[in-house]
Amino acid sequence: MSGTHTDVPSVLAHELPRPVPADEFAACPVSDVFRRVGDKWSMLLVILLGGRPHRYNELHRAVEGISQRMLTRTLRGLETDGLVWREVRPTVPPAVEYGLTPLGRTLLEPLSALADWAVRHEAEIGEARSRRTPARKAPEVPEVPEVPEDAGRAAHDTRHGPGQARRARPGTSAGPARHPRGPGQAPT
Repeated sequence: MSGTHTDVPSVLAHELPRPVPADEFAACPVSDVFRRVGDKWSMLLVILLGGRPHRYNELHRAVEGISQRMLTRTLRGLETDGLVWREVRPTVPPAVEYGLTPLGRTLLEPLSALADWAVRHEAEIGEARSRRTPARKAPEVPEVPEVPEDAGRAAHDTRHGPGQARRARPGTSAGPARHPRGPGQAPT
């Protein structure tokens, strides 16, 4: 940025090539960081670890809906990027603790700015979405007129083909036998 254009956001300071080459976009360090912090769990884990170090099971209990496998994968990715440290204590069973590295702590400020922006503009974003996406209403179900059970059946009809009436034996119903537990379930 030059001294005369100090109000230009840094993401706009350089012109992007048109079209943006896919391989260049994939290799961009900014895109790489956005992929990391923009996934479903990373930002939440960075925020939790920003408060204090946590043991693995503490983190698992603190984040509803995350599987152990996904927690492990996300923590490994954050550790690989140098944002999270991992310490294994020699206890029985081993205690594993995670915390933010100094580099990870530097991520808290831009994450806070993004979170503050999102909260500040939540209503505007919601209004824009509601204008863009029409409200979905439940599909209308056509009314089916009630037909008496024996309508269209002749008492003397003995055909049993599809769509044809069946003569009921005395003391039984004319419809197919149905078990109260549902189709395909045997009585116990």
